[in-house]
Amino acid sequence: MRLPPEHLLLDGPVGKIEITVENPGAPRGIALIAHPHPLFGGGNTNKVVQTLARTFNHLDYVALRPNFRGVGRSEGRHDDGNGETADLLAVLAEAKCRYGNLPVALAGFSFGAYVQTRVAEALLECGHPAQRLVLVGTASGFVEGARRYHTKAVPGDTIVIHGSEDATVPLANVLEWARPLELPVVVVPGADHFFHRRLHVIREIVSRAWRH
Repeated sequence: MRLPPEHLLLDGPVGKIEITVENPGAPRGIALIAHPHPLFGGGNTNKVVQTLARTFNHLDYVALRPNFRGVGRSEGRHDDGNGETADLLAVLAEAKCRYGNLPVALAGFSFGAYVQTRVAEALLECGHPAQRLVLVGTASGFVEGARRYHTKAVPGDTIVIHGSEDATVPLANVLEWARPLELPVVVVPGADHFFHRRLHVIREIVSRAWRH
């Protein structure tokens, strides 16, 4: 039995972290989902982020959508991915206390995808690697209006989804990052950065991959 969404305030490294939790009732995993850039309007109610949360919820994962520092009721100031990585690790530690030591899926959109590559690296270094990553519209290379992203390497089974018409993070940026990693990229024809009218494609790609 699916439970109604919860809105929590957890203690983080620099203050409270606001989180929306969607619990399927008897979760088989934890899905931690990260939103796009806070300084450009990103938050945990972003439609791509909501789509990822609902997809994982239907796969029987408890889906956690934190707000990064300075967004909503989350305290602190934007920290270019460093503090945000620490915050996500704190949320994950609390989730394991609440729901048990379940497999962890990391998912992120845009800046959130970039941060999740850092979270994945930290989990690997401490001997608790994530089960799998899902990265959508991954911030990599030079992104106009923001900065240059040095996106971390990720495992070969990572699901990387990008729109062919992404004007925020050009597809070429992600291909350049993925090439030396021999990492497949799923290109959605006609999709822009925010996957307008293509959100269902994200859901289908992730659902198919998880059921195989």
